[in-house]
Amino acid sequence: MSAPEYPFDQPPAAGSAAQVAPGVYWLRMALPFELDHINLWLLQDGTALEPHWFVVDTGLGNDATRAAWEKVFAGTLAGRTVRRVLVTHYHPDHVGNAGWLCSRTGAELWMTRADYLTVHAARHGAAGYSPEAQRDLFRANGLDDAQANALLARGGLYKSMVPDFPFSHRRLFEGEQIRIGGRSWRVIVGYGHAPEHASLYCEELKVLISGDMLLPRISTNIAVRPVDPSSNPLRLFLDSIRRYRDLPADVLVLPSHGLPFRGAHERVARLEAHHADRLAALQAHCATAPRSAADVLEVLFRRKLDTGQIFFAMGEAIAHLHCLHYDGRLSRTVGPDGIARFASA
Repeated sequence: MSAPEYPFDQPPAAGSAAQVAPGVYWLRMALPFELDHINLWLLQDGTALEPHWFVVDTGLGNDATRAAWEKVFAGTLAGRTVRRVLVTHYHPDHVGNAGWLCSRTGAELWMTRADYLTVHAARHGAAGYSPEAQRDLFRANGLDDAQANALLARGGLYKSMVPDFPFSHRRLFEGEQIRIGGRSWRVIVGYGHAPEHASLYCEELKVLISGDMLLPRISTNIAVRPVDPSSNPLRLFLDSIRRYRDLPADVLVLPSHGLPFRGAHERVARLEAHHADRLAALQAHCATAPRSAADVLEVLFRRKLDTGQIFFAMGEAIAHLHCLHYDGRLSRTVGPDGIARFASA
């Protein structure tokens, strides 16, 4: 498989924008995590008589992001208002600043319904989006009490990154065509990483705004969450990214993290191979003895993990074991201790 091609070797400086296609501009905002940035996208919209902007994703809801946005308003956005803000999915680096941005500009929020409601659930710890529910799920999958209870210290973390959020939205649907700046962009809904992740594809430009569904160098986090503890998100994700093979081989992919790239078909193949390798390793490990998700963390990730990493790793380990179970490659039993373990079927 050939490596991705990167037509732009440097991201734009904070508060500035770089044009990557006609009417399409790239912003980059800082994140205070190991993954230290997110890419946002500005699309020229409106008409020559009434020009405005269509924004895709917003960054975290913090002072640093808002200061960077103010630079954008004073520079790239000068003379044009923002009329629409589209958020690809509910994760805080994408949606965190949506309330501030919509309030500041009067823009309408566009999202899929499932992810819009998930933001409100996550902000208020409802419908399984609470530290206690997360702790109980991880306990039921083998995490010891000390590590599981450490998750309670994360209480309120989502709301701190998404401090406010609109109470209305314009719902996005799979396959609908959105007119932006005289061009048609098709909504592609993907699953596994978020309830209903929205990507956008413009056939005229051969440009895909992929969000987190297709990243050039890292694999997207796929996790089982308490709201749906028996789910199979890895299979949903693999089925979703397979659809990108229907796009042109030379489509320009605009991801949320990393650099814009060409080579979507090859990247899908690499992700499929990566997950097939991890699934095979887990199946072999579970063939020697029944294993819980906590038992396989170092097999799946091949390194020691800190508390913050365990939050993501446990959800992903459960997702991989569920995929093997639903594919008939592992059996699942719950012992007298209440812990789910997986063994050869």
